Amino acid sequence: MSKGGGVRPAAPGAPHGGLFVAGTDTGVGKTLIACALIHALRRAGLAPMPFKPVASGCTPGRDGPVSDDTARLIEASGRPLTQDAVSPLRYLPAIAPHIAAAESGHAIDRDRLVAQGVALAQFGPLVVEGAGGWLVPMDARYTLADLAVGLNLPVVLVVGLRLGCINHALLTAEAIAARGLTLAGWVGNSIDPGFERLAENLDTLGARLAAPRLGLVPWQPQPDARAIEIALPAAQ
Repeated sequence: MSKGGGVRPAAPGAPHGGLFVAGTDTGVGKTLIACALIHALRRAGLAPMPFKPVASGCTPGRDGPVSDDTARLIEASGRPLTQDAVSPLRYLPAIAPHIAAAESGHAIDRDRLVAQGVALAQFGPLVVEGAGGWLVPMDARYTLADLAVGLNLPVVLVVGLRLGCINHALLTAEAIAARGLTLAGWVGNSIDPGFERLAENLDTLGARLAAPRLGLVPWQPQPDARAIEIALPAAQ
């Protein structure tokens, strides 16, 4: 979003093929669903490129911080990609990106991340995983939503199925639409095994979200992205 509060237009050359995977909150299973989408695209005969621009909560490695989420995306793609190619910004502490960037002394450059996404998209449909929720800040000016606007991709929303998910999902859907992006579909991910009235909540989400449900992931201790049945949205 620009300083004046308006939506910043997509960058020139923004990719036209792919998906941006957003979540209703942190810890709702964005990486799991992004990997499932990558597997679905591969089964459809495509060669998707994973992109997780910002990753926090990494571990120290010989060549810099190592993101487990990024490693999972690379494995799902079946491509010999490096962590630097898929996740150019990786931070050790598991904190919000703008705080991690400030502590590291290296500001997050939204346009540079868009350019890297555009470069990756030359090799296949881009599957971008955001960080945290839709409006997580990147710096004092921009949020992850502004990165999504720059990439100009349809959005798949991962809804963490727990108490409060309806409000979180509807607010996120409104924010996506306000930025002129398409909500291509949503995936319900059961992250709370004790969540009551699951069926009723799913009915409400289905009635109020103006996009198809692409999948429903039952609760399981160690879900396998390859085994998740997920439909590809029409706008990919």
